[in-house]
Amino acid sequence: MFTLIGDIVGSRKIPDRSLAQQAISDALSRANEAIDTVQPLEPTVGDEIQGGFATIMNATLATLLIRLELAPAIDLRFGLGCGDVTVLDENRRPLLQDGPGWWTAREAINGLKNKRGTRYVAHADHAPTHAAQVNAFLLARDGLVATLNDRQRRMLLLSLKGRSQREIAETEQISESAVSQSFARGVRAVHEAQITFGKA
Repeated sequence: MFTLIGDIVGSRKIPDRSLAQQAISDALSRANEAIDTVQPLEPTVGDEIQGGFATIMNATLATLLIRLELAPAIDLRFGLGCGDVTVLDENRRPLLQDGPGWWTAREAINGLKNKRGTRYVAHADHAPTHAAQVNAFLLARDGLVATLNDRQRRMLLLSLKGRSQREIAETEQISESAVSQSFARGVRAVHEAQITFGKA
């Protein structure tokens, strides 16, 4: 299973933590509706979230959708892992579980050393996707997302949800030409990179 651990960046500086937790819960619900999960995304302890996926495509897409849903007020860093997972208590929420899938996700997020972004680590016995290539994609994708302004990030989110440029223009109450210009300045590149990665 491809595992995901997310951690709120600068959580202690958030002025209204209750409001932030509700926003995160809502964002996870929307991501769960948009992406097939093995284990639904859910909040855990210590300002973290977790979830499990059958493919690295869905795991990486989840990290992007969550960040875009919460921007600019809240940001998360993500560790992605791959390996076997053992559920120790199915009745507990969040699930009580263990195994290489979670060890690698924890290693990945610890490897970020409090930086923003996403990192992937696969267990030696379960490496269907080469970690170096995945991390190269994530570095480029997240670096490009960081250059987008708030409106462009909203456009990217809408495009990933299947909205046309005309629909995005109507939502943002701007011209289609303005949307097209934003797509040319990075929105299209991130969208196409994420979709292309999913087909690789």
